[in-house]
Amino acid sequence: MKTTAILTLVLSSIAAMPGNAQQGARNGEWHFYGGDAGTTKYTPLDQINAGNVKELKIVWEWKAQNFGKRPDFNWEVTPLMAGGVLYVTAGTRRDAIAIDGATGETLWVYRLDEGARGALVARPQNRGLAYWTDGNGDERILLISPGYQLIALNAKTGIPIPGFGKNGIVDLTEGLDRAVVKPGQIGSSSPAIVIRDSIVVGAALRAGTAPPSKENVPGYIRGYDVRTGKRLWTFHTIAQRGEFGNDTWEKDSWKYSGNTGAWVPLSGDEELGYVYIPVEMPTGDYYGGNRPGNNLFSDSLVCLDARTGRRIWHYQLVHHDVWDMDVSAAPILLDIIANGKKIKAVAEVSKQAFTYVFDRVTGEPVWPIVERAVPQSDVPGEKTSPTQPFPTKPLAFDRQGISLDDLIDFTPEIKSQAVKIASEYKMGPLFTPPIVTDTNGKRATLLLPSHVGGANWQGGAVDPETGILYVSSVTNADRLALSVADPKRSDMGYVGAGRPGGRGQPGAAAGAASDMAEQNTARVAPAANLGPQGLPLVKPPWGRITAIDLNTGDHVWMIPNGAAPDYVKNHPLMKGIDLSKAGRPSRAPLMVTKTLLFSADGANLFNVVAGGGGNTFRAIDKKTGEIVHEMQLPATATGIPMSYTIDGRQFIVVAVGAVGFPAELVALALP
Repeated sequence: MKTTAILTLVLSSIAAMPGNAQQGARNGEWHFYGGDAGTTKYTPLDQINAGNVKELKIVWEWKAQNFGKRPDFNWEVTPLMAGGVLYVTAGTRRDAIAIDGATGETLWVYRLDEGARGALVARPQNRGLAYWTDGNGDERILLISPGYQLIALNAKTGIPIPGFGKNGIVDLTEGLDRAVVKPGQIGSSSPAIVIRDSIVVGAALRAGTAPPSKENVPGYIRGYDVRTGKRLWTFHTIAQRGEFGNDTWEKDSWKYSGNTGAWVPLSGDEELGYVYIPVEMPTGDYYGGNRPGNNLFSDSLVCLDARTGRRIWHYQLVHHDVWDMDVSAAPILLDIIANGKKIKAVAEVSKQAFTYVFDRVTGEPVWPIVERAVPQSDVPGEKTSPTQPFPTKPLAFDRQGISLDDLIDFTPEIKSQAVKIASEYKMGPLFTPPIVTDTNGKRATLLLPSHVGGANWQGGAVDPETGILYVSSVTNADRLALSVADPKRSDMGYVGAGRPGGRGQPGAAAGAASDMAEQNTARVAPAANLGPQGLPLVKPPWGRITAIDLNTGDHVWMIPNGAAPDYVKNHPLMKGIDLSKAGRPSRAPLMVTKTLLFSADGANLFNVVAGGGGNTFRAIDKKTGEIVHEMQLPATATGIPMSYTIDGRQFIVVAVGAVGFPAELVALALP
């Protein structure tokens, strides 16, 4: 055999084997939002372990109170760490900050004054920054501003890179191919990701509950050169004329439909050079009569070549979405052994509480995903898909669909009241569509999981050494209905009917989500619940953490997330009831280390769920789900925890905030 043939065979064998790209954060640092490009949220550090975690103390706090015109209370950020320095966005102006990781000292601040452009923000949430280095001294921090501009900063000084774009800045509103692009309509709520020297940027748009028009901004995905800022490619998440998938936008709806952005963090495989895009739904959230068809690439996981933007593969998780079931969590990349085969895998957890697992090279499902018949809409002008994809493995990590058997039943009195309340609503399995309010005497459709999930942007974390996925979720039924749109306010035909204090309220201002987030649990009274006398309508656990073995597709364990809310424990109807396994209705932010799973009560975000939030931070035995240690943070954890080492000392840092408690970073370490 010739030498060249031998080399080809060896390289082919190496290419066929799972690589080591998704093994968590490396060298005691944290270069990506999720630790590594694969968003594992894993670090192999083990100085803090089950034997000493009870000794954890707060060693410094960094306060974000004075950044922006008003304090930020719902800071969804996860810092990056490189060379002993933390990099983070802070405040309502989204300043970029460098912080000494050992002491919490501020090293530099960058602020871009965008004037009116920066004041009109599509989504106020921000989750952080991107980092890149060439390994030879060129280190850059990449910021997406509130006004949707991409800025490259020198990581050591915070000064914009002169040769990047125009004086260090690239205008991301350019190249969207629509005259409807205006300030405040499109932005980003998550950081970009850099894969093979290409910056890949997603998009976040205004909430689509009651859009003023069926014509909206498209959330295209773009790639830029990390050195020059030159736009390399654009991927049309709404398939254009002549492109694959264009026929899924019937009646020329591709010409005007919008959204289909990627508002959660992206993931990538640096060895393959691929980036994985979780695409949201189209305009509007609950009515699709203006966009008939399956609407590719909405509600899809899309794999692209990071340097060219070429589509490698895609899988649509929801056809013709009318439930607001965005792909709402960063894909998780890991290597598994399933069905006796080594697989480079990607796992996507969803609002509907499914875990979709694919070969990340080919896009083939690891276990069959089958199309099953689902209930159909009777809303005028609407045509829903006759089937939806259902993974056969793993099983759902939260309850799906709602019937009388799901209602709260601690006592016969409570169950009787719950049944009476539920009789006013349409109930059914997963993917039961919304109704026009008061159709056949029913107020709305009950959704479980609700339109904010199941899982949401907190997503999951994985142990790449064992293949165990950990995912947090909420079990909360909510109502969903449509009303005829006022033609003076919208040309949609139908919009979300809304309810007092609810996210579906038509005509809600763009800033309403941030207002809710800031007021968090103190604003949310039990009156927000549907159930008897202010109780939840469905059985607990209302919040949970589930461990899933992605090698087998089997569940390993499930535990409630925290304690039942005080308003439930103190409710007159609940005297003498065991609530030890009820859980708290908020999603735990998760991080995995060599020996432990770290979690927290988790903030409510903009979700109006009574009793969410709490200040408890936990260390959990990742093999069994047993609580090893609990401690109190100064406020509710609002971001995903991260960990790193400096001079041999391991730190854990997490963002916190709450009503009346402006956001800050809290650093934990052993004494």
